[in-house]
Amino acid sequence: MAAVSTLGAKQLEQKQDPELSREWRSWIAENLMLGSHPSALMPVLQQAGIAEPLARREIELALHSPYLAGAVRLSNRLAKRDWVIDIQRKLNQLLPSEIPRREKLTAHEFLTEFYSTNQPVIITGMLDDWPAMAKWSPAYFREHYAQREVEVQFGREADAQYEMNSVAHKRKMAFGEYASLVESSGTTNDFYMTANNNSQNRQALRELWDDIGQLPEYLKPDGGPTGFLWFGPAGTVTPFHHDLTNNFMAQVKGRKRLRIMAACEVARVYNQRHCFTPVDGRDIDLQRYPLMADVQVRECVLAPGEILFLPVGCWHFVEALDISLTVAFTNFKWDNDFYSKYPSNHDF
Repeated sequence: MAAVSTLGAKQLEQKQDPELSREWRSWIAENLMLGSHPSALMPVLQQAGIAEPLARREIELALHSPYLAGAVRLSNRLAKRDWVIDIQRKLNQLLPSEIPRREKLTAHEFLTEFYSTNQPVIITGMLDDWPAMAKWSPAYFREHYAQREVEVQFGREADAQYEMNSVAHKRKMAFGEYASLVESSGTTNDFYMTANNNSQNRQALRELWDDIGQLPEYLKPDGGPTGFLWFGPAGTVTPFHHDLTNNFMAQVKGRKRLRIMAACEVARVYNQRHCFTPVDGRDIDLQRYPLMADVQVRECVLAPGEILFLPVGCWHFVEALDISLTVAFTNFKWDNDFYSKYPSNHDF
């Protein structure tokens, strides 16, 4: 027998009316849908001051309601989908916790083994001919692009929701000034140039895109150089979240530590709003988030010259271990439109 949910019950009060309140009716319906036996609801209702005849009548009305019956049918369909998702969760447990590294994957190998199976992989040996690998550094940026006006994220440490509130943290400044700040500030998460700043920075730093390759084995040309620049000091953190597309992270300078959870773990990662979770990737609190104990968290350190494939929907936490330069790509040769069917209501 399913346990009765009393959390909502403690927050409700029933006025001495001949009709039960809308909130109490919702509580009854929710518990019946969760599998509680009708008799288990009676003590809670009576303890709240609801007369026994009224309580019994409302439970009977709920049991015979065509609306509740429709909701139960929908719940059963969702339970079947959850079962299918859980099959993938169990199969994922057979995989090693370390993300595999593969040297110069062919397009066919990448498609069949990773892209189509929604599994992450680190690809090595594909960035060796990028001029950026030898040229890019804070000193190089100061020397060649010091006066370019760029956009960065600022004031992140004062806002626990800095990713959700990213628009409020945008600031413009000279690229040379920002490069010096990155170089001299040590370990900090207070400022970071991210993909959220791409609209301004792609044009301001347009020559930088001549220093990176376009990975034609995996990516399609979009009428010109593509890529999103990430540049920041050691200590920058992108909290656990999922993207709405498949992504490449090509690491040019520095190292990044990642923790990755499969998309099918969504029911256990406390996803409360849009593509975010409050679970802290630096220190997963199992007392606060007990369902996380059953989640496979895979880890890797992405080094310069390596590309990480992040499958669509997978949850990932990213922490820079050094001053870091990363270029991200989403223009894959294969279908990457998963946003079109993403739920339009993000406030859940």
